Formats: sequence, structure tokens, C-alpha cells
Amino acid sequence: MVITFIIDSYEESSNGIATSTKRFSQKLIEMGHEIQVVASTVNDEENLKGYNLGVSKVPILYQVSKMQGFTFAKCNKEEIASAIKRSDIVHHLMPFKIERYAKKLCDEYQIPSSAAFHLQPENITSTIHLNKVDSVNKYIYKKFRKFYNKFEHVHCPSNMIKEQLIENGYTSKLHVISNGVSCKFKKKDIIKKKEWENKFVILMIARLSEEKRQDLIIEAVKHSKHEKDIQICFAGKGPIKKELEKCGEGLTNKISFGFYNEDELIDLINMADLYVHASDAEIEAIGCMEAFTCGIVPVISDSPLSATNQFALDELNLFKQGDYLSLRNKIDFWIENPALKAKRSCEYLEYAKKYSINNTAKALEEMFYETIRDFKEHHKQDN
Repeated sequence: MVITFIIDSYEESSNGIATSTKRFSQKLIEMGHEIQVVASTVNDEENLKGYNLGVSKVPILYQVSKMQGFTFAKCNKEEIASAIKRSDIVHHLMPFKIERYAKKLCDEYQIPSSAAFHLQPENITSTIHLNKVDSVNKYIYKKFRKFYNKFEHVHCPSNMIKEQLIENGYTSKLHVISNGVSCKFKKKDIIKKKEWENKFVILMIARLSEEKRQDLIIEAVKHSKHEKDIQICFAGKGPIKKELEKCGEGLTNKISFGFYNEDELIDLINMADLYVHASDAEIEAIGCMEAFTCGIVPVISDSPLSATNQFALDELNLFKQGDYLSLRNKIDFWIENPALKAKRSCEYLEYAKKYSINNTAKALEEMFYETIRDFKEHHKQDN
């Protein structure tokens, strides 16, 4: 197949949607498909055809979205049309201007098309401190619904977001397919940084943003009986870094902030002793999956709007949403029970196998084939 991905922001390495799209692209190429990517910027990649639309720099919107690791693409109609005309299927990753225009062309040119739901309303509303206002989140679901209900097949990375879409009136066939983890992520023996040698390293991989709740980790560590021995590491970038630095004042060990390429991240994960995912809202959380794929035991918020808690093997891997004392208790438990943590690590290494990109890319491929089959069948009936 010639598969075309329509995505505003493809080269933003801090953006989970871009990361998963790149991994799916690379794996589908290995599986024999031709991949085209239509985005604001597409760097040269072997066996991948890119259509560069340019970055839309609408004042204020550009600055705010850039801080969140996202850029909107210009709606270059000629480039979008050029890509679509030579496609067997077009897959839309976002619900914005270029994706809406691409869907219009797919219908006009009679090209099969599908979509993916990757953006929770809470990811948007947290930026303006309205993530707890249900009416605002419901309004965004309604706005997005007008776009997604035009597709017969929609990819959902988790059951949680599938249930949210059904609850909000989405009528497409919803395919629950994990974004998957690159085969490069694996357990390896690595020596900790010298300054971390005698420290218990707690890692979270996520954008530094209000809904990710890195602040809970800081408060939990401040109240831990092992505070002097704990090193917090936040892998990611985002708009609340200064707030988190201020929150971390008074810790014995200064918080480590950094943004890492894939190879660096694999090494960093393997230096960690515990992974914490504190987010209130999350469609899946690639970072958590990458961590337990390397055998790092996770502790995850039980928030009903976070799908990440599906990865908890039992209550020992969960803490109460928004409760830093509940998180503190779980951190202390794992520090004080190293033998059980080693056993749980082995359990996660086995559990992680089903989330390999090898398996999830096959599932996405099958969704594409089903989309094409249904399109041809319906088109035949219409004629």
C-alpha cells in the first residue's frame, strides 16, 4: 500500500503523537509499504516521501503550541492534493485545518481514509487551567466529533479513550491499538552517573505540563523517610519547568531536568530504580511503556482520565490520583522491598512483549486493509 499520514507536527521529538507516527512509519516501511508524510516539516528519511507544508505562525497560538511541543502546519493545498492523489489510504492524526482539508479531498478523489484520536481535550484545557471544567472538555469533544464521525474507522490507543469517545457520541468503528514500543528499548546493564551512584533514581518521562502532575512526585519525595537518598529525574520539556524547579527547592538532591534522544533515553531508563507516571489525563503514555519494557517497575496514578493505569499489574503499581501521600507510601514501599521489586521487574519484562511495535503495527495495518475493503464495498453499492 501507499499509506499517507497527515499530521501537523512530525519532527517535534518531544511530541508523543509525532514519536508514535514515526515508529509506525518505519515499521510499516519494513513491512513493505510505501509511506508518505504530510506535515509542517518532514526531514529526509530513507524510503519515506515527505511533503513539507511549512509552519503556521499565527500570533499567540504559535507561541503557546510551540511551548507544548507542537506546531500547526500551513494548509498548502497543492502539496496535500499531490500526496493524496497517489495514496491507497490516507490516515489523519489530528482534527485540525490540514486534516480537515485532506479529508475533504479524500472524499472528492474517492480515496479511502481513516483517523486516529490522540488528543484529549484535557491536554488542551490544562494549558489555560480549565482542565477540571467538564463543560469545556465536553465542548471540545463535541467540536472534534464533527470531524471524526466522518470516518468509518478510527484508531484509539487505549480502551479508556474508546469509552470516552462512545460516551461523547462518536459513531465510527473504534480500533483499540497501542502505539507500541520500539524494539530498541530493552533491559541493559549500565552504570549510573557518578553523582547518582548511591541514589534511588525516580524517573518520569513526559511533557512538563500541568496535567502531567510532576509536582506530585516532588511533594511525595519531600515527605518520604528516604528523601535524602532519592534523585528525581524528569525527562521532557514544557512550559512549567520553572514552576517545578521552584517546587523542588528544599530537596536534598536537586531535580535533574533534561531532554534526550532515543539512545540517551534508553540509557537513562536503565539507570532508574522506579518509574512514576503521575498524570491526571493520558491517552496511553509511551514513556511509561518504554520504562517497563526495560524492566523498570512503574507506579501510576489511578485517574479515570488516564489510560496509563491499565499497565498496573496490581494495587502496588497504583497510587490515588492527586494524593502525594499515597504516592509517597508506594515509593517508600518499593525502596524498602528490593527483592519484590526485582521479581516485579521480571514480570514487567514478560508483560511488555505484547506492546512491541512489531505487534501493534500489524494491527494498524489490518485496520488500514479493513478500511480499504469497506470503502470499496460501499463504493460498489453506491454505483
